[in-house]
Amino acid sequence: MKKTILIVTIILLLFLALLYWSLSSTTKVFEKSKIVGFDDISNIDFKDYDSIIIKASTLYKADEIKRLMQGEQYRKAWSTSVKVPIVFLDTLKGGMKIVKEGGGKQTHSLKLESQKEISYTLRSINKDPEALIPEYAKTLGLENIIVDGISAQHPYAAIVVAELANQANVLHTNPEIFFVPKQKALGHFNEKYGNRLFLLEYETDSKVNWTSLDHVSEILETDDLQELKVKLKNKVSINKKELIRTRLFDLLIGDWDRHSKQWGWAIEEINGKYLAHPIAGDRDNAFFNIDGIIPSIMSNENVVPELRPFTKEIAFLPGLIYPFDRYFLYNTEEDLFIEEAKKLQKSLNDEVIYKSLKKWPKDIYDLDGENIALKIISRRNELVEYAKGFKKIIDEKGVLQEPLKGSEDLNLDSGLSKCFECQ
Repeated sequence: MKKTILIVTIILLLFLALLYWSLSSTTKVFEKSKIVGFDDISNIDFKDYDSIIIKASTLYKADEIKRLMQGEQYRKAWSTSVKVPIVFLDTLKGGMKIVKEGGGKQTHSLKLESQKEISYTLRSINKDPEALIPEYAKTLGLENIIVDGISAQHPYAAIVVAELANQANVLHTNPEIFFVPKQKALGHFNEKYGNRLFLLEYETDSKVNWTSLDHVSEILETDDLQELKVKLKNKVSINKKELIRTRLFDLLIGDWDRHSKQWGWAIEEINGKYLAHPIAGDRDNAFFNIDGIIPSIMSNENVVPELRPFTKEIAFLPGLIYPFDRYFLYNTEEDLFIEEAKKLQKSLNDEVIYKSLKKWPKDIYDLDGENIALKIISRRNELVEYAKGFKKIIDEKGVLQEPLKGSEDLNLDSGLSKCFECQ
């Protein structure tokens, strides 16, 4: 017995020693991207250039112990040099004005509006997790677990996802990567947002239709759609086929973070009735790659069930089912799930998947393209079974017993608070 206790104690002490070694590699919580080829960027006139060579981040460099404890993730992709266009807000898309600053916990963002009143968002590729770090983690020196966790996100995932979505006939926000230098148009946001790498994409709420759909009167966020339902009742419905297709697409790309505030709805008015088409935003967690001892513990289905790694097989499907799904898809026929799964299997063949991944620069594709393609293909081959499981889990969990995220302050009747078609 004493020998067993001694062995366990030694293993625990060794684990703690390796843990703190891995966490001590850096005390930084956030840093901007690294521009390649210039020692002092303060003297650069970026108007003399149309593009720049840049590394998304060097914050996630790791030695062998850190890789063992915290995983390899996408460290190499973050530190690989890529060429990106330089933009200035006063000429971007004909000229943009800043409407307001976004309120994301990790992503620094600015809401923009074009001269045509189309709404866009400028979303930082580099994340700032400061707001997510609890005080106890800072006290114990464990904050790097959260900071380093961002390396599991692929910095350029959104570009490939957009191309795959085009092929799958899934509405998306058309993200583009740009470098935004310091400039007068940023105003008092210059210091925070200048000289950084961003995704520019359409907003999931807009007064002007930017989609390819006809007869769209406006684009709303989920809580506004609920209020429209309160006002117009049965005149408002959602396109369930499109929502099922989009959610099954999420399974293919391993995007586990799909709560209700990450969706927009294009409202199409036809003969006095309103059909809401789903638009998925925020693809930060597509292809989410977890390995290493600590991330593997955290992603265990009994620890953080919704933190799902992007692997060839979906090991724990319930972790990918959100209250959002139960709210909008409860009591939906299984045939629709099967039908949309088969459509995706047909539209996203091997050739399409590989071609979409070639949207990345060659160096990025060479790092991650083949591995990601094989995972998507494996999931696609089993998509009908995943679709059946998706439907079954929704039915087992039933309608919501608490308000959908973002609708806590809305004045909804008991039916509409449980599901979108429970009235």
